[in-house]
Amino acid sequence: MTHEHSQKQNPRLAMWLSLVLGLGQLYNKQRAKGFILLAVFLLEVIEIITFGIPAIAGLITLGDTPVVDHSLFLLIKGSMQIIIFVVMAIIHIVCMKDAKDTANLINQGFSVPMTAKETFQGIYENGFPYLLTIPAYLAMAFAIVFPVLVTLFIAFTNYDFRHVPPQKLLDWVGVRNFLNIVQLSTFRTAFGSVLSWTFIWTLCASTLQIIIGVATAIIANQPFIKFKRVFGVIFLLPWAVPAFISIMSFGNFFNDSIGAMNVQVLPFIEKILPFLDFGIVPWKTDPTFTKIALVMVQGWLGFPYIYILVSGILQSIPSDLYEAAVIDGATAWQKFWKITLPMILAVAAPTFISQYTFNFNNFSIIYLFNNGGPGSVGGGAGSTDILISWIYKLTTQTSPQYSMASAVTLIISLIVISVSLVTFKKFNAFNMEDR
Repeated sequence: MTHEHSQKQNPRLAMWLSLVLGLGQLYNKQRAKGFILLAVFLLEVIEIITFGIPAIAGLITLGDTPVVDHSLFLLIKGSMQIIIFVVMAIIHIVCMKDAKDTANLINQGFSVPMTAKETFQGIYENGFPYLLTIPAYLAMAFAIVFPVLVTLFIAFTNYDFRHVPPQKLLDWVGVRNFLNIVQLSTFRTAFGSVLSWTFIWTLCASTLQIIIGVATAIIANQPFIKFKRVFGVIFLLPWAVPAFISIMSFGNFFNDSIGAMNVQVLPFIEKILPFLDFGIVPWKTDPTFTKIALVMVQGWLGFPYIYILVSGILQSIPSDLYEAAVIDGATAWQKFWKITLPMILAVAAPTFISQYTFNFNNFSIIYLFNNGGPGSVGGGAGSTDILISWIYKLTTQTSPQYSMASAVTLIISLIVISVSLVTFKKFNAFNMEDR
Protein backbone atom coordinates (compact mmCIF):
# COMPACT_ATOMS: atom_id res chain seq x y z
CA MET A 1 0.00 0.00 0.00
CA THR A 2 1.29 3.51 -0.85
CA HIS A 3 0.26 6.94 0.33
CA GLU A 4 -0.39 10.21 -1.43
CA HIS A 5 1.22 13.50 -0.30
CA SER A 6 -0.55 16.81 -0.63
CA GLN A 7 2.37 18.68 0.94
CA LYS A 8 5.08 19.89 -1.41
CA GLN A 9 8.57 18.58 -0.69
CA ASN A 10 11.83 20.41 -1.21
CA PRO A 11 14.03 18.07 -3.27
CA ARG A 12 17.26 19.96 -2.56
CA LEU A 13 16.57 19.98 1.17
CA ALA A 14 15.82 16.24 1.08
CA MET A 15 19.08 15.65 -0.76
CA TRP A 16 21.28 17.62 1.62
CA LEU A 17 19.59 16.18 4.68
CA SER A 18 20.74 12.77 3.43
CA LEU A 19 24.32 13.75 4.18
CA VAL A 20 23.25 12.14 7.44
CA LEU A 21 21.90 8.84 6.18
CA GLY A 22 18.16 8.52 6.70
CA LEU A 23 17.28 12.15 7.42
CA GLY A 24 16.25 12.82 3.83
CA GLN A 25 14.08 9.71 3.82
CA LEU A 26 12.49 10.70 7.15
CA TYR A 27 11.81 14.14 5.66
CA ASN A 28 9.97 12.35 2.84
CA LYS A 29 7.95 10.42 5.46
CA GLN A 30 9.70 7.12 4.57
CA ARG A 31 10.20 6.11 8.17
CA ALA A 32 11.18 2.46 7.66
CA LYS A 33 13.87 3.28 5.13
CA GLY A 34 14.96 6.31 7.14
CA PHE A 35 15.53 4.39 10.40
CA ILE A 36 17.38 1.62 8.58
CA LEU A 37 19.71 4.16 6.98
CA LEU A 38 20.15 5.96 10.31
CA ALA A 39 21.32 2.66 11.79
CA VAL A 40 23.81 2.33 8.93
CA PHE A 41 25.01 5.88 9.64
CA LEU A 42 25.57 5.05 13.30
CA LEU A 43 27.65 2.03 12.25
CA GLU A 44 29.67 4.35 10.01
CA VAL A 45 30.32 6.73 12.91
CA ILE A 46 31.41 3.85 15.15
CA GLU A 47 33.69 2.49 12.44
CA ILE A 48 35.30 5.88 11.81
CA ILE A 49 35.93 6.53 15.52
CA THR A 50 37.20 3.07 16.45
CA PHE A 51 39.11 2.10 13.29
CA GLY A 52 38.99 4.78 10.61
CA ILE A 53 40.72 7.72 12.30
CA PRO A 54 43.57 5.60 13.77
CA ALA A 55 44.01 3.83 10.42
CA ILE A 56 44.35 7.09 8.47
CA ALA A 57 46.67 8.53 11.12
CA GLY A 58 48.84 5.41 10.87
CA LEU A 59 48.86 5.67 7.08
CA ILE A 60 50.10 9.27 7.29
CA THR A 61 52.84 8.65 9.86
CA LEU A 62 53.68 4.97 9.11
CA GLY A 63 54.46 4.63 12.79
CA ASP A 64 56.46 6.50 15.39
CA THR A 65 58.18 3.78 17.44
CA PRO A 66 60.25 0.99 15.86
CA VAL A 67 59.29 -2.59 16.84
CA VAL A 68 56.13 -1.30 18.52
CA ASP A 69 54.70 0.10 15.29
CA HIS A 70 54.71 -1.98 12.10
CA SER A 71 54.76 0.41 9.14
CA LEU A 72 53.59 -2.19 6.63
CA PHE A 73 50.56 -3.15 8.72
CA LEU A 74 49.71 0.52 9.20
CA LEU A 75 49.92 1.06 5.45
CA ILE A 76 47.66 -1.93 4.83
CA LYS A 77 45.10 -0.77 7.40
CA GLY A 78 45.12 2.73 5.95
CA SER A 79 44.61 1.40 2.42
CA MET A 80 41.66 -0.67 3.58
CA GLN A 81 40.15 2.34 5.32
CA ILE A 82 40.40 4.43 2.16
CA ILE A 83 38.37 1.80 0.32
CA ILE A 84 35.84 1.80 3.17
CA PHE A 85 35.59 5.58 2.92
CA VAL A 86 34.95 5.30 -0.82
CA VAL A 87 32.19 2.74 -0.20
CA MET A 88 30.67 5.07 2.41
CA ALA A 89 30.79 7.98 -0.03
CA ILE A 90 29.01 5.92 -2.69
CA ILE A 91 26.30 4.96 -0.17
CA HIS A 92 25.80 8.62 0.76
CA ILE A 93 25.60 9.72 -2.88
CA VAL A 94 23.05 7.01 -3.66
CA CYS A 95 20.95 7.94 -0.63
CA MET A 96 21.09 11.64 -1.48
CA LYS A 97 19.94 10.91 -5.01
CA ASP A 98 17.19 8.63 -3.69
CA ALA A 99 15.90 11.31 -1.32
CA LYS A 100 15.89 13.95 -4.08
CA ASP A 101 14.16 11.68 -6.61
CA THR A 102 11.58 10.59 -4.04
CA ALA A 103 10.77 14.21 -3.20
CA ASN A 104 10.27 14.95 -6.90
CA LEU A 105 7.97 11.93 -7.27
CA ILE A 106 5.90 13.11 -4.31
CA ASN A 107 5.60 16.59 -5.82
CA GLN A 108 4.48 15.07 -9.13
CA GLY A 109 1.70 13.15 -7.40
CA PHE A 110 3.22 9.67 -7.59
CA SER A 111 2.91 7.16 -4.79
CA VAL A 112 6.07 6.09 -2.96
CA PRO A 113 6.70 3.20 -0.54
CA MET A 114 6.22 4.21 3.10
CA THR A 115 5.92 1.15 5.32
CA ALA A 116 8.61 -1.46 5.88
CA LYS A 117 6.64 -4.01 3.89
CA GLU A 118 6.27 -1.65 0.94
CA THR A 119 9.98 -0.73 1.14
CA PHE A 120 11.18 -4.33 1.09
CA GLN A 121 8.71 -5.20 -1.64
CA GLY A 122 10.00 -2.31 -3.74
CA ILE A 123 13.60 -3.40 -3.18
CA TYR A 124 12.73 -6.95 -4.24
CA GLU A 125 10.87 -5.86 -7.37
CA ASN A 126 13.12 -3.04 -8.56
CA GLY A 127 16.46 -3.58 -6.87
CA PHE A 128 16.95 -7.35 -6.98
CA PRO A 129 19.68 -7.16 -9.69
CA TYR A 130 21.58 -4.68 -7.52
CA LEU A 131 21.35 -6.98 -4.51
CA LEU A 132 23.06 -9.68 -6.56
CA THR A 133 25.79 -7.47 -8.02
CA ILE A 134 26.69 -5.38 -4.95
CA PRO A 135 28.45 -8.30 -3.14
CA ALA A 136 30.48 -8.96 -6.30
CA TYR A 137 31.56 -5.32 -6.48
CA LEU A 138 32.51 -5.33 -2.80
CA ALA A 139 34.52 -8.52 -3.26
CA MET A 140 36.23 -6.98 -6.29
CA ALA A 141 37.06 -3.84 -4.31
CA PHE A 142 38.87 -5.78 -1.60
CA ALA A 143 40.32 -8.56 -3.78
CA ILE A 144 41.55 -6.40 -6.69
CA VAL A 145 41.52 -2.71 -5.81
CA PHE A 146 42.95 -3.23 -2.32
CA PRO A 147 46.19 -4.99 -3.43
CA VAL A 148 46.65 -2.41 -6.19
CA LEU A 149 46.25 0.41 -3.70
CA VAL A 150 48.78 -1.16 -1.32
CA THR A 151 51.25 -1.57 -4.19
CA LEU A 152 50.67 2.05 -5.18
CA PHE A 153 51.48 3.28 -1.69
CA ILE A 154 54.56 1.05 -1.32
CA ALA A 155 55.97 2.59 -4.51
CA PHE A 156 56.15 5.93 -2.67
CA THR A 157 57.97 4.58 0.41
CA ASN A 158 61.55 3.49 1.11
CA TYR A 159 60.62 -0.17 1.70
CA ASP A 160 63.84 -2.10 0.96
CA PHE A 161 66.38 -4.37 2.66
CA ARG A 162 67.58 -1.43 4.82
CA HIS A 163 64.06 -0.62 6.01
CA VAL A 164 62.24 -3.80 7.03
CA PRO A 165 59.39 -3.34 9.53
CA PRO A 166 59.02 -3.58 12.45
CA GLN A 167 62.73 -3.18 13.24
CA LYS A 168 62.85 -0.16 10.93
CA LEU A 169 60.00 2.19 10.17
CA LEU A 170 59.08 3.11 6.62
CA ASP A 171 59.01 6.70 5.40
CA TRP A 172 57.22 8.39 2.53
CA VAL A 173 59.76 9.37 -0.14
CA GLY A 174 57.47 10.73 -2.83
CA VAL A 175 58.50 9.98 -6.40
CA ARG A 176 62.11 9.17 -5.51
CA ASN A 177 61.77 5.52 -6.57
CA PHE A 178 60.51 6.52 -10.00
CA LEU A 179 63.33 9.05 -10.34
CA ASN A 180 65.87 6.38 -9.33
CA ILE A 181 64.73 4.27 -12.28
CA VAL A 182 65.87 6.98 -14.70
CA GLN A 183 68.65 8.63 -12.67
CA LEU A 184 70.64 5.79 -11.08
CA SER A 185 72.89 4.27 -13.75
CA THR A 186 72.36 0.69 -12.53
CA PHE A 187 68.58 0.86 -12.58
CA ARG A 188 68.47 3.05 -15.70
CA THR A 189 70.52 0.54 -17.70
CA ALA A 190 68.56 -2.41 -16.34
CA PHE A 191 65.17 -0.75 -16.88
CA GLY A 192 66.01 0.31 -20.43
CA SER A 193 67.28 -3.16 -21.35
CA VAL A 194 64.42 -5.03 -19.71
CA LEU A 195 61.73 -2.70 -21.03
CA SER A 196 62.99 -2.87 -24.63
CA TRP A 197 63.25 -6.67 -24.51
CA THR A 198 59.78 -6.88 -22.94
CA PHE A 199 58.29 -5.02 -25.90
CA ILE A 200 60.27 -7.06 -28.43
CA TRP A 201 59.34 -10.31 -26.68
CA THR A 202 55.66 -9.38 -26.50
CA LEU A 203 55.46 -8.33 -30.13
CA CYS A 204 57.44 -11.27 -31.58
CA ALA A 205 56.07 -14.08 -29.39
CA SER A 206 52.42 -13.00 -29.61
CA THR A 207 52.57 -12.28 -33.33
CA LEU A 208 54.24 -15.63 -34.01
CA GLN A 209 51.64 -17.65 -32.12
CA ILE A 210 48.80 -15.73 -33.79
CA ILE A 211 50.26 -16.23 -37.27
CA ILE A 212 50.83 -19.95 -36.66
CA GLY A 213 47.37 -20.38 -35.14
CA VAL A 214 45.59 -18.55 -37.96
CA ALA A 215 47.63 -20.30 -40.67
CA THR A 216 47.07 -23.81 -39.27
CA ALA A 217 43.34 -23.12 -38.85
CA ILE A 218 42.95 -21.88 -42.42
CA ILE A 219 44.96 -24.75 -43.88
CA ALA A 220 43.24 -27.41 -41.76
CA ASN A 221 39.80 -26.12 -42.76
CA GLN A 222 40.41 -26.28 -46.50
CA PRO A 223 37.98 -28.69 -48.29
CA PHE A 224 40.76 -30.77 -49.87
CA ILE A 225 42.40 -31.57 -46.49
CA LYS A 226 41.72 -35.12 -45.30
CA PHE A 227 41.81 -36.46 -41.73
CA LYS A 228 40.96 -33.07 -40.26
CA ARG A 229 40.18 -34.53 -36.85
CA VAL A 230 43.61 -36.16 -36.69
CA PHE A 231 45.28 -32.86 -37.44
CA GLY A 232 43.05 -31.17 -34.88
CA VAL A 233 44.20 -33.57 -32.16
CA ILE A 234 47.85 -33.08 -33.14
CA PHE A 235 47.52 -29.30 -33.04
CA LEU A 236 45.97 -29.50 -29.58
CA LEU A 237 48.85 -31.48 -28.06
CA PRO A 238 50.87 -28.39 -26.99
CA TRP A 239 47.78 -27.16 -25.16
CA ALA A 240 47.01 -30.53 -23.57
CA VAL A 241 50.39 -30.78 -21.83
CA PRO A 242 50.78 -28.46 -18.77
CA ALA A 243 52.80 -25.42 -19.79
CA PHE A 244 55.40 -25.68 -17.04
CA ILE A 245 56.23 -29.25 -18.10
CA SER A 246 56.59 -28.18 -21.73
CA ILE A 247 58.78 -25.21 -20.80
CA MET A 248 61.13 -27.28 -18.66
CA SER A 249 61.29 -29.92 -21.39
CA PHE A 250 62.21 -27.26 -23.92
CA GLY A 251 64.87 -26.07 -21.48
CA ASN A 252 66.52 -29.47 -21.88
CA PHE A 253 65.72 -29.57 -25.59
CA PHE A 254 67.77 -26.39 -26.15
CA ASN A 255 70.67 -27.43 -23.92
CA ASP A 256 73.90 -26.36 -25.63
CA SER A 257 75.79 -29.61 -25.28
CA ILE A 258 73.27 -32.46 -24.96
CA GLY A 259 70.01 -30.87 -26.12
CA ALA A 260 68.09 -32.48 -28.98
CA MET A 261 68.15 -29.23 -30.98
CA ASN A 262 71.96 -29.25 -31.31
CA VAL A 263 72.44 -33.03 -31.27
CA GLN A 264 69.61 -34.19 -33.54
CA VAL A 265 67.50 -31.47 -35.15
CA LEU A 266 70.19 -29.17 -36.56
CA PRO A 267 72.41 -32.08 -37.80
CA PHE A 268 69.33 -33.51 -39.55
CA ILE A 269 68.71 -30.17 -41.28
CA GLU A 270 72.38 -30.03 -42.29
CA LYS A 271 72.07 -33.44 -43.95
CA ILE A 272 69.07 -32.28 -45.96
CA LEU A 273 70.67 -28.93 -46.78
CA PRO A 274 74.43 -29.58 -46.98
CA PHE A 275 75.25 -25.93 -47.61
CA LEU A 276 74.16 -25.11 -44.04
CA ASP A 277 76.59 -25.41 -41.13
CA PHE A 278 75.04 -24.52 -37.77
CA GLY A 279 77.74 -25.90 -35.52
CA ILE A 280 77.01 -25.75 -31.79
CA VAL A 281 74.43 -23.03 -31.27
CA PRO A 282 74.66 -21.46 -27.75
CA TRP A 283 70.92 -21.51 -27.13
CA LYS A 284 71.18 -21.03 -23.35
CA THR A 285 74.51 -19.26 -22.98
CA ASP A 286 74.12 -16.47 -25.52
CA PRO A 287 71.39 -13.87 -24.83
CA THR A 288 70.43 -13.45 -28.50
CA PHE A 289 69.94 -17.17 -29.14
CA THR A 290 68.12 -17.57 -25.81
CA LYS A 291 65.68 -14.87 -26.88
CA ILE A 292 65.13 -16.59 -30.22
CA ALA A 293 64.49 -19.89 -28.43
CA LEU A 294 62.01 -18.23 -26.05
CA VAL A 295 60.02 -16.76 -28.95
CA MET A 296 59.93 -20.13 -30.73
CA VAL A 297 58.81 -21.96 -27.59
CA GLN A 298 56.01 -19.46 -26.94
CA GLY A 299 54.89 -19.77 -30.55
CA TRP A 300 54.58 -23.52 -29.99
CA LEU A 301 52.77 -23.17 -26.67
CA GLY A 302 50.40 -20.39 -27.70
CA PHE A 303 49.17 -21.28 -31.17
CA PRO A 304 46.65 -24.07 -30.22
CA TYR A 305 44.33 -21.59 -28.51
CA ILE A 306 44.36 -19.33 -31.57
CA TYR A 307 43.85 -22.39 -33.79
CA ILE A 308 40.70 -23.43 -31.93
CA LEU A 309 39.30 -19.90 -31.88
CA VAL A 310 39.91 -19.25 -35.57
CA SER A 311 38.63 -22.70 -36.59
CA GLY A 312 35.29 -21.91 -35.00
CA ILE A 313 35.15 -18.54 -36.76
CA LEU A 314 35.99 -20.05 -40.16
CA GLN A 315 33.19 -22.58 -39.86
CA SER A 316 30.70 -19.76 -39.26
CA ILE A 317 31.65 -17.79 -42.41
CA PRO A 318 28.95 -18.31 -45.08
CA SER A 319 30.25 -20.23 -48.09
CA ASP A 320 28.18 -17.92 -50.32
CA LEU A 321 30.78 -15.18 -49.79
CA TYR A 322 33.57 -17.34 -51.20
CA GLU A 323 31.39 -18.54 -54.09
CA ALA A 324 30.56 -14.98 -55.03
CA ALA A 325 34.25 -14.05 -54.80
CA VAL A 326 35.17 -16.92 -57.16
CA ILE A 327 32.55 -15.77 -59.65
CA ASP A 328 34.05 -12.26 -59.48
CA GLY A 329 37.48 -13.74 -60.27
CA ALA A 330 39.07 -13.22 -56.83
CA THR A 331 42.36 -14.95 -56.13
CA ALA A 332 43.04 -16.99 -52.99
CA TRP A 333 44.95 -14.08 -51.50
CA GLN A 334 42.11 -11.65 -52.25
CA LYS A 335 39.58 -13.97 -50.63
CA PHE A 336 41.76 -14.18 -47.54
CA TRP A 337 42.40 -10.44 -47.37
CA LYS A 338 38.86 -9.28 -48.16
CA ILE A 339 36.72 -11.99 -46.54
CA THR A 340 38.56 -14.33 -44.19
CA LEU A 341 40.80 -11.89 -42.32
CA PRO A 342 38.11 -9.22 -41.69
CA MET A 343 35.72 -11.88 -40.40
CA ILE A 344 38.42 -13.28 -38.09
CA LEU A 345 39.38 -9.84 -36.74
CA ALA A 346 35.74 -8.83 -36.25
CA VAL A 347 35.34 -11.63 -33.71
CA ALA A 348 38.83 -12.43 -32.45
CA ALA A 349 40.50 -9.00 -32.26
CA PRO A 350 39.93 -8.65 -28.47
CA THR A 351 41.34 -12.15 -27.94
CA PHE A 352 44.39 -11.36 -30.07
CA ILE A 353 44.96 -8.22 -28.02
CA SER A 354 44.69 -10.25 -24.82
CA GLN A 355 47.50 -12.50 -26.10
CA TYR A 356 49.80 -9.48 -26.26
CA THR A 357 48.86 -8.35 -22.75
CA PHE A 358 49.29 -11.90 -21.45
CA ASN A 359 52.76 -12.30 -22.94
CA PHE A 360 53.75 -8.87 -21.64
CA ASN A 361 53.45 -10.42 -18.19
CA ASN A 362 54.27 -14.03 -19.09
CA PHE A 363 56.43 -14.84 -16.09
CA SER A 364 56.47 -18.64 -16.24
CA ILE A 365 58.27 -19.14 -19.56
CA ILE A 366 60.98 -16.59 -18.78
CA TYR A 367 61.62 -17.98 -15.31
CA LEU A 368 61.35 -21.71 -16.05
CA PHE A 369 63.27 -21.76 -19.33
CA ASN A 370 66.52 -20.13 -18.19
CA ASN A 371 65.72 -18.07 -15.07
CA GLY A 372 65.97 -14.84 -17.04
CA GLY A 373 69.56 -15.59 -18.06
CA PRO A 374 72.15 -15.90 -19.31
CA GLY A 375 74.20 -13.12 -17.75
CA SER A 376 73.03 -9.90 -16.18
CA VAL A 377 72.24 -6.38 -17.32
CA GLY A 378 72.52 -4.88 -13.82
CA GLY A 379 69.98 -4.05 -11.16
CA GLY A 380 69.39 -7.73 -10.49
CA ALA A 381 67.96 -8.32 -13.98
CA GLY A 382 69.07 -11.06 -16.36
CA SER A 383 69.58 -10.54 -20.09
CA THR A 384 66.24 -12.19 -20.95
CA ASP A 385 64.22 -10.96 -18.00
CA ILE A 386 61.01 -9.12 -18.80
CA LEU A 387 59.54 -6.58 -16.41
CA ILE A 388 57.46 -9.08 -14.44
CA SER A 389 60.36 -11.49 -13.87
CA TRP A 390 62.61 -8.57 -12.93
CA ILE A 391 60.05 -7.54 -10.32
CA TYR A 392 60.15 -11.06 -8.92
CA LYS A 393 63.93 -10.88 -8.60
CA LEU A 394 63.76 -7.44 -7.00
CA THR A 395 61.60 -8.87 -4.21
CA THR A 396 63.34 -12.23 -3.71
CA GLN A 397 67.04 -11.43 -4.03
CA THR A 398 69.31 -11.19 -0.98
CA SER A 399 68.88 -7.39 -0.92
CA PRO A 400 65.18 -6.97 -1.82
CA GLN A 401 63.94 -3.67 -3.22
CA TYR A 402 60.21 -3.80 -2.52
CA SER A 403 59.52 -0.14 -3.22
CA MET A 404 61.40 -0.26 -6.53
CA ALA A 405 59.49 -3.41 -7.48
CA SER A 406 56.22 -1.62 -6.72
CA ALA A 407 57.28 1.35 -8.85
CA VAL A 408 58.08 -0.94 -11.78
CA THR A 409 54.75 -2.72 -11.22
CA LEU A 410 52.88 0.56 -11.56
CA ILE A 411 54.77 1.33 -14.75
CA ILE A 412 53.78 -2.08 -16.13
CA SER A 413 50.15 -1.48 -15.19
CA LEU A 414 50.08 1.90 -16.91
CA ILE A 415 51.64 0.46 -20.07
CA VAL A 416 49.30 -2.53 -20.24
CA ILE A 417 46.17 -0.50 -19.47
CA SER A 418 47.07 2.27 -21.94
CA VAL A 419 47.96 -0.07 -24.79
CA SER A 420 44.91 -2.24 -24.15
CA LEU A 421 42.52 0.71 -24.11
CA VAL A 422 43.97 2.15 -27.31
CA THR A 423 43.90 -1.15 -29.18
CA PHE A 424 40.44 -2.12 -27.91
CA LYS A 425 39.14 1.25 -29.06
CA LYS A 426 40.91 0.84 -32.40
CA PHE A 427 39.20 -2.50 -33.01
CA ASN A 428 35.87 -1.33 -31.49
CA ALA A 429 36.10 -4.13 -28.95
CA PHE A 430 33.77 -2.24 -26.60
CA ASN A 431 31.07 -1.88 -29.26
CA MET A 432 30.41 -5.51 -30.09
CA GLU A 433 26.67 -5.02 -29.77
CA ASP A 434 26.68 -2.52 -32.65
CA ARG A 435 27.98 -5.07 -35.17
